[in-house]
Amino acid sequence: MTSDEQKQHRIGLLLVAGAALAWSTSALFVRNIEAGLTTMLFWRGLFSGLAVFVLFLVMERGRAPAILRSLGWPTLAVALLSAAGMITGIGALRLTTAADAMVIYATVPFMTAAIAYLAIGEKPSRSTLFASVAALIGVGVMLWGAQMGGSLLGQFLAVLMTLSMAGFTTVMRMHREVPMLPAMAFSAWICSFACFWFAEPMSISAQDFLLCMTFGIVQNAAGLALYTFGSKRVPAAEATLLAALEVPFTPFWVFAFMGEVPAPQTLFGGAIVLCALFLHILLEFRRKPAAEAEPIIAP
Repeated sequence: MTSDEQKQHRIGLLLVAGAALAWSTSALFVRNIEAGLTTMLFWRGLFSGLAVFVLFLVMERGRAPAILRSLGWPTLAVALLSAAGMITGIGALRLTTAADAMVIYATVPFMTAAIAYLAIGEKPSRSTLFASVAALIGVGVMLWGAQMGGSLLGQFLAVLMTLSMAGFTTVMRMHREVPMLPAMAFSAWICSFACFWFAEPMSISAQDFLLCMTFGIVQNAAGLALYTFGSKRVPAAEATLLAALEVPFTPFWVFAFMGEVPAPQTLFGGAIVLCALFLHILLEFRRKPAAEAEPIIAP
């Protein structure tokens, strides 16, 4: 790995970790928005798509029309997978317990590693595998003695969310040269379009409307933008491993802002997950590329 590739890898780690922190606020919004699930998803997707598309136009400016014309099937695949992840993920949080959704979601690094290996032959590093196992152990500790009391439908939606996330990340790794940010906007609008037919958009209260707007821009658009840029710079399994930061931080935000005290096993298991992930990040930051010690001279 060259020094420039190492730098890009470090930037990718930070961006994906930031995306996970943004996504971890989802439970706060889901629990505070009283509107129906489809109504919430409609307004959330509308604002999220608008925010991401504006970011794309600001960044690309005059190149935006040409980029949009060049988009092909990888962009469509990412948009559809991302939209599926939005609907199933928020649906899981609404229909089952956070513990149910998070323990299923924690398997995403393993699903991604398997899909990426089969699709593009990408082998995860040994440290990524060890950290993935440690993160899964931490989640297991969080759920020790907990009752799986959520609905079967909610748990099934969490499985679909996990598969969507793994496929989404793998496609982005296969097509790094394709500008994926427009796909994130399209995915949010696909989500809105799919939910519109089952929603009651005009029945929403002013408070819920503002919460849905914030939900879309802060939690979803910011997270999607950070993950889009970050996942192009790190291996697929590694990106989804960092995204597992959502697991311990989701109950933390609920505790900090809603006064809900997590169970002792949640605190202990969350600490294991955080230690595994941050140690992994630290090791990647401290790793010295060979090119720095012995530069290669071109003929």
